[in-house]
Amino acid sequence: MMIDLTCLPLHLDTDTRVCRAVIETPKGSRIKFRYDPQARSFMLGRVLPEGMVFPFDFGFLPSTLGEDGDPLDIMVMLEAPAPMGCLIEVRILGIIVATQTENGVSRRNDRLLGIAVHSHAHGHLKTVKELSSTLLSQIEEFFVSYNKQRKRTFQIKEVGGPNTAIKLLNVGSRSFKKTQKEKGH
Repeated sequence: MMIDLTCLPLHLDTDTRVCRAVIETPKGSRIKFRYDPQARSFMLGRVLPEGMVFPFDFGFLPSTLGEDGDPLDIMVMLEAPAPMGCLIEVRILGIIVATQTENGVSRRNDRLLGIAVHSHAHGHLKTVKELSSTLLSQIEEFFVSYNKQRKRTFQIKEVGGPNTAIKLLNVGSRSFKKTQKEKGH
């Protein structure tokens, strides 16, 4: 029987800021995949418009829960696309703190940023502040445009460093544990 990938251990090391992420959508893909924990499979979520692709691998942090009821989202920098479903060790660089509005309802929907620990091209980076302002701006614009295509507003409130990201990760981990306890797991 296949296990639920959202329940895999996070294995967060707060000293090195390394944890595990599950890739849903590979870098360069026009197709947004999403993991369905009930089906324990990846499903096609949507097709992005011509010319729009994911700039880096996109996925989630297992054993976490965000305000939207899903695992926390993460964009993982790696020079080549990782396959869908791949479990990757990542070092947390920071966070894009954002509010997403759909049908007049706003909620926080942050995006963590990380580096695959096996990356040669990006492995030297330790914090989001070390990213070029051009690259960070392009990542932010991707999320704004991606949401605009879905008739949602994605408003970036701030970009935080690794300490801010780890705080959110810890909150997400506690929320997941609380939910699991309530379900009797």
